[in-house]
Amino acid sequence: MMGRMMRGVVAVCLALGLLSLGARAAGPVETSVFAVQGVAVDVTDTDAATAKNKALVQAIMKAFSMLAERLGNPSFAADMAKLEEKQVMPYLKSLSIEEESMGPGHYMGKLTVRFLPQRIKALYGQYGIQVNADQSQALLILPLWNGPEGPQLWEDNPWRKAWLNLRAEQAEVPLIVPLGDDADEGAISPAEALAGDPIKLEALRRRYDVKTVLVAVGTPAEGGGVRAQMKGETDLGTVSFDKVYGADQPTLDASSELAVRRFHEVMTEKFHSNAAKAVAAAEAARQAKEAARTGSLPVSVPFTSPTEWNGLRARILSTPGVTGVDVTTLAGDGAVIRLMFVGGLEAMQSSFQASGLNLVRAGGNWMIQSM
Repeated sequence: MMGRMMRGVVAVCLALGLLSLGARAAGPVETSVFAVQGVAVDVTDTDAATAKNKALVQAIMKAFSMLAERLGNPSFAADMAKLEEKQVMPYLKSLSIEEESMGPGHYMGKLTVRFLPQRIKALYGQYGIQVNADQSQALLILPLWNGPEGPQLWEDNPWRKAWLNLRAEQAEVPLIVPLGDDADEGAISPAEALAGDPIKLEALRRRYDVKTVLVAVGTPAEGGGVRAQMKGETDLGTVSFDKVYGADQPTLDASSELAVRRFHEVMTEKFHSNAAKAVAAAEAARQAKEAARTGSLPVSVPFTSPTEWNGLRARILSTPGVTGVDVTTLAGDGAVIRLMFVGGLEAMQSSFQASGLNLVRAGGNWMIQSM
């Protein structure tokens, strides 16, 4: 039964074009939050074909749990790991083979597994997990290790390994590390990367179809620490990163990983901050548009005494263009009113100024106060 199921999964994937057999190549990199890259499998069975079929199903199940932990939490991932293959397969979108090797009764490979966004959102929602699929533009990170042996781009070193191990291609701020194949080595040299050669960096940017390339320089520091340096302009703002990191266990590997994680945390914080500002700006624009159309606006009116409140209320009502004031809340130090008026918001602000009052935004809210 299990063998038939595994063969059926592979057959369906092939028939629907869900299984790509090509090795990984440069170009647009998968950045969807609903994809899991680098899923490693190593299976032995009676023959290579059976081992491969079993490995593909294993990769799907493994990726399903990895996605649940990334988008949810360990407890939720444990719940998802309890699902059977037949329950998981309806959520599969496609899978691609990044690397593979086969021998007698043996299959080993790495795969990218993609899941259907709407189905995943619906499933996770049943467990109270809300999936945020918003992402920034992907950044291509070119890790340059500037050690005693000279600058290195593609060799095995702690700095490049830390960036590769971050596996942030599908994060809120996707980070892509070049493959380091022959084409990459021919596109830019370590010296050119260290100098920030704009023509060479542009060639690399085009190869990976991204908007921004950042050269990340790692330099060994005293005591096993690493100095991390990076400068550039991104959609998230200006990047200016220059700091020495030393892990609790101060080795070059651990310190490099700490620096890389911290950079990604900073960029993610920038992404959240920009998103919050965009939401606030959109809400302000919506309120202004609503006020211009309906002629009403929630406004706070601070005061220090009932006498001052009575005077302010009288002045507001006598301001040209004001058609009414509904008091929503009233306290000892202020009131919240719904101001009703005719004409646009800018005209209303001018009318209040003529009456000796200011209608202004403060902390995301509208306020009327004496000039």
